[in-house]
Amino acid sequence: MRLFPFLTALFCVLATPAFAHLAGSTGSFAAGFAHPFGGADHLAAIMLAGLWSVLGGGTATIAWPVTFVAAMLGGFAAASAGLQISSVEAIIGLSVILLGAFTAFELRMPVMPGAAVIGLFAFFHGYVHGMEAMLMLVPYAAGFTMATVVLLAVGMVAAVWAKGSTGRLLVRAAGGSAALAGVLLLRGVP
Repeated sequence: MRLFPFLTALFCVLATPAFAHLAGSTGSFAAGFAHPFGGADHLAAIMLAGLWSVLGGGTATIAWPVTFVAAMLGGFAAASAGLQISSVEAIIGLSVILLGAFTAFELRMPVMPGAAVIGLFAFFHGYVHGMEAMLMLVPYAAGFTMATVVLLAVGMVAAVWAKGSTGRLLVRAAGGSAALAGVLLLRGVP
């Protein structure tokens, strides 16, 4: 059981180092579902949001993942409606760095400010999805929403299974590794 947090961390680190935000097929549920698995930025940020929500405990365990999904869909809708925002990739890279640091240092935050942070980051992840979507928005959105729920759950399960000193150390190491990977991702941002 202690192997699960290690595998989660390894999955974050070994994911494709390129951003998942490349043009391609965005007209189906399958394309939407595959999108978050296509880049380290999405994998890390989403799983870290799940990890951090469990570390936050109490109401945060449910409120933060729900906020992530809702804000992500809000960002998708904003981009699909034509809202123009610059520096989105940099903000996404920053989300990986900060969520990694929050996890590594087990940062405690009240539920509402934590939800605001999670929501802000998720909005930009969803915004990128909306910028890429061309046709059939609903199936694509349903696909990346389902994948996001799966990745949030993986992060949450990893945090729950990581009870005890060894597991806790692995979760913190995963957060630190993701933060460092986020710095590398950010260096690739124009």
